Amino acid sequence: MSGLRYVYALCRPLEAPLQAQLTGVAGAPAKPLHHHGLVAVVSEVPEQDFTEEALRAHLEDLDWLAATARAHQGVIDALTVVTTPLPLRLATVFRDDSGVRSMIESREEHFRRTLDRLTGRVEWGVKVYLESERAEESEAAEAAEERSAPKAASGRDYLRLRRQQTRASEDLWQRAETFATGLHERLAAFAEESRLHAPQNATLSGAAGRNVLNAAYLVPRDRSEEFVELVDRTKDDAPGLRVELTGPWAAYSFAGELPGEGGS
Repeated sequence: MSGLRYVYALCRPLEAPLQAQLTGVAGAPAKPLHHHGLVAVVSEVPEQDFTEEALRAHLEDLDWLAATARAHQGVIDALTVVTTPLPLRLATVFRDDSGVRSMIESREEHFRRTLDRLTGRVEWGVKVYLESERAEESEAAEAAEERSAPKAASGRDYLRLRRQQTRASEDLWQRAETFATGLHERLAAFAEESRLHAPQNATLSGAAGRNVLNAAYLVPRDRSEEFVELVDRTKDDAPGLRVELTGPWAAYSFAGELPGEGGS
């Protein structure tokens, strides 16, 4: 290789080969780099696109960023089919193979412990949304009630009406949060580990509705079907709510901050 080394993930030696035509970032083939019984999955990327200065410029180019993220995730997804990968952050690069090997050696015990904990497990994501239509209906009903109600005889009457409307809206949010809390407790009891993430911002995610649960669950691969069925059974208990299940993924939420990310 003559370019920089882009590192997607670390894993144990593969029991099955990677897809023959698996390509990663910049269209380069992804290849295993063996060192001390561990494997870094790498590809060659052009230096002019992955120096620190070039990456700063690329971060302003949303099309480039999206294409790179898709290619990166494609390699991680392929690895997840055949092994348990520890995915590194987007655009983790090193000068050469020696740099990658040095990174492995510097954190070898950490990598081995983390792989021991995660081997045979996958991550499932569960999100619960209060449907935007439901919230809008509640707000519209409040506005209609206010328009049709007799004009308040006093400021006290007006404040009482507003409190009633506010209470109805709060009840809607409370029911959604109560459902989400109960669902998380059931799923966390099934999973080996769980993580609660901050609710997604609808403006950034583009998802409809208000996100009231954004969680990840670490589940043994051979129990994934049971987990999926458990989530599916809850959907009928959630009128006005949308339950979304994603996965199985590499265990991003449970790998911790992998040392050595960022490269050189």
